[in-house]
Amino acid sequence: MCQLLGMNCNTPTDITFSFSGFAQRGGGTSDHADGWGIAFFEGLGLRHFVDHQRAVDSPIAELIRRYPIKSRHVIAHIRKATQGAVNLENCHPFVRELWGRYWVFAHNGDLKDFQPRLHGGFRPVGSTDSERAFCWLMQELAKSHAGVPSIDELTRTLRELVPQIAAHGTFNFLLSNGQALWAHASTHLYYIERRHPFTSAELADEDLSIDFAAHTTPQDRVAVIVTAPLTSNEQWQPFAAHELKVFVDGAVHEVGALSLPPG
Repeated sequence: MCQLLGMNCNTPTDITFSFSGFAQRGGGTSDHADGWGIAFFEGLGLRHFVDHQRAVDSPIAELIRRYPIKSRHVIAHIRKATQGAVNLENCHPFVRELWGRYWVFAHNGDLKDFQPRLHGGFRPVGSTDSERAFCWLMQELAKSHAGVPSIDELTRTLRELVPQIAAHGTFNFLLSNGQALWAHASTHLYYIERRHPFTSAELADEDLSIDFAAHTTPQDRVAVIVTAPLTSNEQWQPFAAHELKVFVDGAVHEVGALSLPPG
């Protein structure tokens, strides 16, 4: 199946180290050779790159490895096609607008017989189950809220919607609107929170290491979410099956209890 990579930080940070190892899985250390993509939020703006070539030798991927774009929310994807042809319109991550904000989505898995009724402004351009699922999520979020709700409200709504898609198969995904990053695991997903005191890390897919202490401040916090651990000398935390987490400012955000009106 496909490979997912997400980053959520409390200050704009580059993803060049993690992406260098991640890109090797696109035709180098694994056979995920059906395209790739990455999206960086910058305030309300978005940098979005996709390519139907292998990530390991894509010229665009080489640009990302060498160009330290700084962002607080990043989603990347390496594709191994299960549904839909190998072409540009089927490359993740997918992007849509809702409530005046960009939303970015990437999926790992295979959804069987998922043909939801779509109407309004959310329709797939390509032919993947992943983009259909994204469009349906956006449609149902738009129906559930009149405007941009709080992160806690969005998380509660997603917890109601996601099982309806996951019932059709494997639904590992990353989703962000530039305010938070949501991650759901049907099967395999891991995360790590890096904070002071920062240490060194060694990539599992490439002979490359970094001393994070030389590139950070004591106030920095960085969360990285990935299909399989990227480094060989750090302790990555596994998601539980069917678990949805939301990351804010480089850490797992605990959703507060729902406040009910008196009486």
